[in-house]
Amino acid sequence: MLTLNHPAVEAIRSLTSRPDLPETSGLRIVHGDTAGGLELFITPRPGDGDHVIETDGVRVFLHEEVATMLTGRSLEAEIADDDVIFRIV
Repeated sequence: MLTLNHPAVEAIRSLTSRPDLPETSGLRIVHGDTAGGLELFITPRPGDGDHVIETDGVRVFLHEEVATMLTGRSLEAEIADDDVIFRIV
């Protein structure tokens, strides 16, 4: 299962705590293209078949295919000014 480091949790909390988003919102990770790229975006709810990871009150939604790819990996974040850089290690 994908784990989240503390900066990733804080970044996701910041991105999903906007007043226009429901409490069910989270960071969704999907397979983006045939080259193995991933897309990350904020969404109000998980997609059908998504695996849901909850850590310290934040939610990450993994497309079924991505959940298998990321088993044993960690989502890390670097926060600089108003930017967030996510990395999967």
